[in-house]
Amino acid sequence: MPTLKARLGSSDPTIGSWVQLGDEALIEMMAKGPFDWLCIDLEHTTISIEQCGKIIRVADLAGCPTLVRLSGHDPAQIKRVLDAGAVGIIAPMVNTAREASEIVSAATYPPIGTRGVGLARAQDYGLSFPEYLKRMSHDLICIMQVEHIDGVNNLEEILAVDGVDGFFIGPYDLSASLGHPGSFDHPVVLAAMARVAEVVKNDDVLAGIHVVEPDVGRLEEVVAAGYRFVGFGSDMLLFAHHVKQLADEMDGVRPTGGKA
Repeated sequence: MPTLKARLGSSDPTIGSWVQLGDEALIEMMAKGPFDWLCIDLEHTTISIEQCGKIIRVADLAGCPTLVRLSGHDPAQIKRVLDAGAVGIIAPMVNTAREASEIVSAATYPPIGTRGVGLARAQDYGLSFPEYLKRMSHDLICIMQVEHIDGVNNLEEILAVDGVDGFFIGPYDLSASLGHPGSFDHPVVLAAMARVAEVVKNDDVLAGIHVVEPDVGRLEEVVAAGYRFVGFGSDMLLFAHHVKQLADEMDGVRPTGGKA
């Protein structure tokens, strides 16, 4: 079976989901579900590095590769999540080619990069470091999250950095950087997204986006637009939407409607 890195290099889209709650049972169910990958969010959740390691192991054993959305650009965090067994990283708020280069360096072993060598789960608990070193030389995934107008303006330079596999657009923070948080129909936000859309048209570019609300119609739209690395919902949102749907349906069962 091809690795996730190999699949990202093809013309076919991959569809993953976001991990926000971090419950191991939910992770196992998601890993056995329709997703090509799972991304563990360390930026906007309370998931700890210890929980992250457990999530990676559960998903791995269920046959689903994991990436980690970092909380920042900290080299220490980068090597810890990779040592835990993540196949790659998504780095938030990347605005310049220099930032992208430093992130890739922190994820890559010398002589190319600066990643420190440690023995953990990723290296089969110390039993197969040479094999891991070889595998990471061609299977490591580094995605840059572009979520500020500065990043949009520097997008081509960021993508030109050796070792950057693609970008992931963050529409909420992008709209906020333009002074209109969440106003996706505002002219300046639309102009920025149109700028991104021009880059997405390039077949050689791996473009990613998060369809935050689990809307299959929207999923079809972004895939048709050329996005090949798509996050769909999250453990939290999938569960919350299903509970809300059940609540609406159950209201019709009770004589008086609504919860007692």
